[in-house]
Amino acid sequence: FQENRVALTPESVALLVNNGHKIVVETGAGKNANFTDRDFSEAGAEIAYTTKRVFEANIIVKVAPLALNEMVHTQLNQIIFSALHLPTVGKNYLEALMQRKITALAYEYLKDEAGAYPIVRAISEIAGNASLLIAAEYLSRTNNGQGLLLGGISGVPPARVVILGAGVVGEFATRTALGLGAEVRVFDR
Repeated sequence: FQENRVALTPESVALLVNNGHKIVVETGAGKNANFTDRDFSEAGAEIAYTTKRVFEANIIVKVAPLALNEMVHTQLNQIIFSALHLPTVGKNYLEALMQRKITALAYEYLKDEAGAYPIVRAISEIAGNASLLIAAEYLSRTNNGQGLLLGGISGVPPARVVILGAGVVGEFATRTALGLGAEVRVFDR
């Protein structure tokens, strides 16, 4: 629901297939990310037309957490690689994972050798960049905004952008705002 991302691009599928892996992609999985079933098929994936077929795999790679209604399709001792959002899942969810002896690898808890969270960082970079592009869109007259350009034009001062928080999202929002020519102020604890 409302998910536009896909866990593997056709290029990722091709890399995995070329390294001896069998990849099964659910039909329409890449539609909202502008990838067709044909793109995945040409990369070497088998296109599955049922959720049941997808969940016959030993490893499931998803963007969003496994939904409770998908749990019925899982196999014993399966590996699920996705976001988990542990603070938001209930006891029922965790019990269902344990009953099926599922190994759940959560994107948001994977650390690199330096102790950083590279997947969370990448997602935060995207969010920071996207936030300013979305803001620019809302400022446009097309969206009933004030008709402002973030960077202004000759003789017109640039828009003032205030960013709350100087973490990774704030850093990349700042970079994007500066790149667009806006006047930027960042506030953090």
